[in-house]
This record gives sequence, C-alpha cells and structure tokens, in this order.
Amino acid sequence: MAVLDRRRRATPALDVAPPPAALELPAVRREVDVALTTFLDTKEQSAPGPELQALTAQLRTFLAGGKRLRPLLCVTGWHAAGGGDDRSTAVRAAAGLELFQAFALVHDDVMDASDTRRGRPSAHRALAAAHFAANGGPAARAAHHGLGAAVLLGDLALVWSDELLNGAALTARRPERVLPLLDEMRSELLYGQYLDLQTTGRLPEDVDTALRVIRYKTAKYTIERPLHIGAALAGADPRVAAALSAFALPLGEAFQLRDDLLGIFGDPEQTGKPVLDDLRAGKATVLMALAAQRATRRELRSLHARFGRRNLTERDTAVVRAVLESTGARQAVEEMIRTRLVQALAALDHAPFPADVRATLQDIAGAATTRQA
Repeated sequence: MAVLDRRRRATPALDVAPPPAALELPAVRREVDVALTTFLDTKEQSAPGPELQALTAQLRTFLAGGKRLRPLLCVTGWHAAGGGDDRSTAVRAAAGLELFQAFALVHDDVMDASDTRRGRPSAHRALAAAHFAANGGPAARAAHHGLGAAVLLGDLALVWSDELLNGAALTARRPERVLPLLDEMRSELLYGQYLDLQTTGRLPEDVDTALRVIRYKTAKYTIERPLHIGAALAGADPRVAAALSAFALPLGEAFQLRDDLLGIFGDPEQTGKPVLDDLRAGKATVLMALAAQRATRRELRSLHARFGRRNLTERDTAVVRAVLESTGARQAVEEMIRTRLVQALAALDHAPFPADVRATLQDIAGAATTRQA
C-alpha cells in the first residue's frame, strides 16, 4: 500500500477532493455468501437421497473459508461496466465462481497429496476420516474412499458452478458474451494446472516457464476472467475489457508471487498451510528458479538434495530458506511483486471505470500483494 500512499501525497490536500469511496466489499461478500447458502439449501432439499448430504456438508465446510477474491472481482467488473445497482445477476455468477474455485482446490489437494487447506484437513482427508469413523476397517481403505469422494466432490462443485454461471448468463440475456469467457477460463486453468503438474518435482532453472504457469494457473483465472465475466454480464464494450486486462494480468502475477513467498516464509497460523508443503511437493516456482540460477555449486547441491523430498524436516526447510536469502531470490521476487503492482495501478489511471471502481481495485491490489495469508 506504500505505492498508493505516495500517489496520494503527491498532490496538496487542499487542491483535491476527498478520494472516492470504494465499493462496500464486505456487503458484496455477504451477498455472495447468502447466494451460496441458498443454493446449497435448495440442492439438499431436492437431493435424490440423504447420502448426498455428506458431500454438501463437506462443501459447506470448505466454502466457510477463503478470501472470496474471485467473487469480489466479478461484482467489481459488473460495476466497472456500469451494470447498475441491481447486481443480483453478478452475485449469482460470483457464487458460481466460488464453487468453481472449490472444484479446483479440492482436486488440486488430491493431486498434491495435501493434508490441510485453510487450517483444516483437506477435503480428501476429512472425507477419509469421516468414512473411517463411520465404518472402521483398514485405514488404507478409508484413505482410498476419501480420494474417490473428493474427486466426486470437486466434480459436483464444478457441475453446480456451471448451473449458477450459465443461469446468470441467461438471466442477463448475454450468453453469447459470457459463455465463451467461461469456456476460456476453464481451459486456461486446466492448461495452467497441467503445466504445474509437468514441472513439479524438478528443481527449475527457467524463470520464463515458471511465469507461464503463473499466467495461466493464477493471473488469468484468479483476476482477469472474474473481472471480464462480471463486466460481460453488464454488457461491457471492448475498451472496458482491455482496461481490465491491463490491470489484472500484472496483479495476478504479483498475487501468485506473494503466494510462493508465503509458501516458504509464511506463518502457518495465518496461511492455514504448512510451509513444508511446496518444498515437499517440489513446486517449480519463480522463487526456486531464481535461486537455482544464482546458487553456487554447493548451494545448488543443497537445493537438489532437499527439493521435492516427502520426508523434508524443519531443519531442511531452514537450509533452503538460507539459500533463498543468500542468492537474493527472495528479494528479487519482492521486487517483481512491487514492479507488477505499480504496473497494475498505472493501468487504472486512465481506465474508463467509475471512480469508486478504481478506488476498489486499488484497495484489492494493495491487499492482494501485501497479504500474509
């Protein structure tokens, strides 16, 4: 937020009007949460049998956490395009994006064999524990059940996400504008996930490849497409969409770069995830690629000996952190975040958005790049 502070101090206070009020994001978050609860209530009431409640209960638990970043951006995109005060259609789409995020994270945890998510057991672990508590038997059978049930839970969230998103597009009478964006978002995310899967487990030295993973797995899916979808529901013209992209892509990269730093240097009490997970999984991040490029032979051997090891210890993590510091990789990523934040904010200067939308996007950008969780 220091960048914002410098920009605002640059003009004498007496010569300018007070900064415009941002959209009330807490109110948007509440509206999205109500939409999700109402939708799941309806699905439980119309379920073909009581067995489905085990999945919907887990989905409710999963949805209880999260930043709601994509829904907030979707509704902000609606207002950026002049969608009007009745944003119920955008809220419905925003709820669909949160279900899509649930699908992506549940499957991501299965692929990464993650034990926790948001400070709680990941979905496949929780479903395995529930199965074991109810049925007993070998722990391996319960674990296998948990994996299968989590895949189905992710699939269910995806199907229900489609229902909400398609319904919003039809309600807005703009399916020809919105549905292609949804198709692109899904394809981009799956491409990014596959790139991530292909590069995981090998110590990276190619920063460009790591940035390409970020572009498709995070920047477009987390920031750009939610803004585009909300704006398309409101009938945005191409100028608005282009301005949203100019803001979204650098911010999306900065968001993931911050996530990569938190994955190694963050506080598990705040992130809700052990700092060992990314190292144990062997995530080929920009941070690790920069360290590998700059490391001495001894440091590089140290990284190779620890990267992607499932039995990694806290002591091993301390060694890796020391290399990330001594090579300057950590500081380089911090600088990349700052550069991208400045680029995103500069894109707002002449964007064809209402003043309150610009203020909201500035606040989101600051929070996304300075967060501790």
